[in-house]
Amino acid sequence: MHACIPANVLEALDKGRCGDPFELLGPHLHDDHWYIATAMHGATEVEVIDVADGATWQAQRLAEGIFAASLPYRPEDYYLRIRWPTGKEVIRDPYAFAPLLTEGTLRAFHAGELSRPGDFLGAHVMHLGDVDGVHFSVWAPNAPRVSVVGDFNRWDGRRHMMRRHAHEGVWEIFIPGLKAGALYKFELLDRNGHLLPLKADPYARQTELPPATASVVAAPLIVNWHDASWMAHRASVDYDRVPVSIYEVHAGSWQWDEDGRPLDWGTLATRLIPYVQAQGFTHIELLPISEYPFGGSWGYQPIAIYAPTARMGGPDAFARFVDSCHVAGIGVIIDWVSAHFPSDEHGLRDFDGTKLYEHSDPREGVHQDWDTLIYNYGRREVSQYLIGSAAHWVRHFHVDGLRVDAVASMLYRDYSRPEGEWIPNKHGGRENLEAIAFLQALNTAVAREQPGVMVLAEESTAWPGVTRAVNEGGLGFSYKWNMGWMHDSLNYMQRDPLYRRYHHHDLTFGMVYAYSEKFVLPLSHDEVVHGKGSLIARMPGDRWRKFASLRAYFGFMWTHPGKKLLFMGGEFAQEREWHHDRPLDWHLLDDPMHRGVQQLVSDLNRLLVHEPALHRLDHDPEGFRWVIGDDTHASVYAYLRCGGEGLPPILVVCNFTPEVRRDYRVGVPEDGMWREVCNTDSAHYGGSNVGNGGLIHADASGCRGQPYSLNLLLPPLATLILRPDRGEG
Repeated sequence: MHACIPANVLEALDKGRCGDPFELLGPHLHDDHWYIATAMHGATEVEVIDVADGATWQAQRLAEGIFAASLPYRPEDYYLRIRWPTGKEVIRDPYAFAPLLTEGTLRAFHAGELSRPGDFLGAHVMHLGDVDGVHFSVWAPNAPRVSVVGDFNRWDGRRHMMRRHAHEGVWEIFIPGLKAGALYKFELLDRNGHLLPLKADPYARQTELPPATASVVAAPLIVNWHDASWMAHRASVDYDRVPVSIYEVHAGSWQWDEDGRPLDWGTLATRLIPYVQAQGFTHIELLPISEYPFGGSWGYQPIAIYAPTARMGGPDAFARFVDSCHVAGIGVIIDWVSAHFPSDEHGLRDFDGTKLYEHSDPREGVHQDWDTLIYNYGRREVSQYLIGSAAHWVRHFHVDGLRVDAVASMLYRDYSRPEGEWIPNKHGGRENLEAIAFLQALNTAVAREQPGVMVLAEESTAWPGVTRAVNEGGLGFSYKWNMGWMHDSLNYMQRDPLYRRYHHHDLTFGMVYAYSEKFVLPLSHDEVVHGKGSLIARMPGDRWRKFASLRAYFGFMWTHPGKKLLFMGGEFAQEREWHHDRPLDWHLLDDPMHRGVQQLVSDLNRLLVHEPALHRLDHDPEGFRWVIGDDTHASVYAYLRCGGEGLPPILVVCNFTPEVRRDYRVGVPEDGMWREVCNTDSAHYGGSNVGNGGLIHADASGCRGQPYSLNLLLPPLATLILRPDRGEG
């Protein structure tokens, strides 16, 4: 029997160093005689059993862990009966199965042309005839041997060595009898024959609960979806012309249960969805939920970008959460990270002993700010992996949008790098041409996968054409976070009102470039961490002035052109800086001042929905007109929002000083009565209740180019929102 496997090959096989185990293990014809060889390290005895007639052949031990049985013919189907020191086991032989990846699939993968690479790579439960099992495949072109290891083989890499498709660098094996829920990793040798740290599956669709790091064989996603009408509406709606107000949430710290633990997806759905409905937000945006090892990264250092984090429950549970949101009329956006990945040993770093997913040169491959690694976007298999992940969330989980983190760090080769520590592109410039092509391909793929899905860019520079169509030379994003507006407006609001007059342009400058892109106005998690303090804590003055300033700021934000985004806690003036390891301070709602801010945000969201002038022309210069933009002495701003012909305009007047201003005249385009539809100084919100009694008549006194005007009483540190009272209700 030794002759069927040469001694030197037998030794390599026994030690788990064989790069082509399917040439040796399983059924093979040798000198007109069949043999079946198997690697069963730790077994004391192996038998081959013909399924058809029950014939049995005893296998001989060729090496410590290698057994082979001589047969007069090849059974059409057979079992292996294995005796272990602890008992017996009967299994199908994984080396009796032919490859499942077709040449066409492999060629498409190598060319980066698979739109759904996750359907082929990773771990997939399947049925082959009457045999159930799991098919594994992984890309590791520079590894001389790859194995699947797990509880099912005692984490022994000699048991399930994989078949290699040499040209494409893809390895595969079908393990019969394995079921969903099995833990596994990949064991690889590097080019020098050294064992690498065990690697989690890049395409895993489920993982162990951190800090454990194994991948989990995921069951096919089974969800009884109830969102058909939502999905149909999403595909037809023009989000540019409808209200969008986003509640940004860190799922693990929004609220905890009565035992002091973060909520799972089911409980979160029962609490968060009614709350978001009551507050009037149109969308929830979740900080990254792809599996991540380090809780302190808030998910922004993901390790498994196809798998929802096990912290909240399984994939089915997340899908049901999305479905519940849709049934309630709420969209779901997830933060999605393609700018970098962590350097944890079980992740993508040096995956097959080489810089496979990252760049080999640290001047291209290492983020100095975050001590993370940068994807090699120019490698077809890598960009395909990333785009496949984006499409996976959209297709399988019905998410309505992806917010792409840290886009600026992707676009510039010199991002946060001093001179001499970055490599120019082929033209000698600082633009990352490969990343640009990747982002264009990403946005094209998402639009093709599911029309109506938004892709939002967190892009902090003046890169042109972020939201311009790809076929027009842009990056193709749906929206861009307006970081300039956020920084300028927060800087203004943090100043003592006495000095705001010297920084008046901080609030007007945003309109200079407001239509250069399609913007979201973000007051995000990044603005309430790392010592910056909460939004309410950043407002100057005593307690009354802090609350008044925040309310006035929200009035300004909700009436400014652009979609809205507010991080959780901001809507009720959370006082402590946000921390991922504790829930929000919900007890603050016992205080009328905090409840007042919460009520204001709810009312502003409803106003945004019910007043077309506040959303229909968000991205059209016809939708905004300054009425007063230069009253630096009084720190007063007034502007009109317009929704198009026939629709009533909205007048917004902001007074960012604590001084009550009487007989303040503001020009308007219509005569008749104007209704005060929101006053952030209302006692209803915790204000001093200074205002205009709800209705005020526009007289024929023209003002600042407008044919009529209102003589207003401006409350202190407040925003007034008025509309013509045309009798529409």
